[in-house]
Amino acid sequence: MSAVAVGSSGHRVVLLGGTSEIGLAIVGALQARAPREIALLGRDQQGLERGAEALRSSGSPRVLTLTLDAAAPESHGDVVARSFAELGGCDIVVLAVGVLGERGGLPDDIAAAVNVLQVNTLGAGSLLMHAARELRAAGGGTIVVLSSVAAERPRRANAVYGASKAGLDALAQGLADDLHEDGVRILVVRPGFVHTRMTRGLDPAPLACTPADVAASVLAGLDGGAQTVWAPRALRLLMLVMRMIPRPLFRRLRQ
Repeated sequence: MSAVAVGSSGHRVVLLGGTSEIGLAIVGALQARAPREIALLGRDQQGLERGAEALRSSGSPRVLTLTLDAAAPESHGDVVARSFAELGGCDIVVLAVGVLGERGGLPDDIAAAVNVLQVNTLGAGSLLMHAARELRAAGGGTIVVLSSVAAERPRRANAVYGASKAGLDALAQGLADDLHEDGVRILVVRPGFVHTRMTRGLDPAPLACTPADVAASVLAGLDGGAQTVWAPRALRLLMLVMRMIPRPLFRRLRQ
């Protein structure tokens, strides 16, 4: 059975970025439809345990937690392979690794900005490739990649973050085309402003949404055979307009 045909029905789920509010909302939405066996991978062991307990309380028969550092790509292959092995396989991977970093264009703290690139592009890209390799070897599956609308046309207000997500987004799209015939499906998710810990204190952008809203869009995309989903859906039209704005006008946008 192809990954597209499976849609959201896969019962073994790996969340890379196991304390991500959006990632947990997606896994929770999957769990609400039918019990899942789940592996949560991340750095914050206490946060992982809280997430695991919530999923067990909602009916998951088994939730594993494993330590994973997105900034340590030399460990990714072993940890991803271990999560698959301990679950007895995997049907759906949710890649929800990312940091926001300093807002604006040229950053004051360049070292911190480089860390954003290392986590969002290199780290997340490494995890994406390792997960894709495992699924291909197993005969197929689905990877949900949390990108951002900022990836479509990075702005001066989020130059580093937008560029970091653009790199991951491009890699995900290219791999999706390469792996299609191997039964590996990659669904790219482009949320706008989402009310989470990461955005707390920031002024909400137009069409702001919640992790639950993103999760609903993801499940609809999984079941509908989509390759890319925007959350909320109206962002697709907005970004179409944004891409058409001439550069001299676009650079005047400060938000």
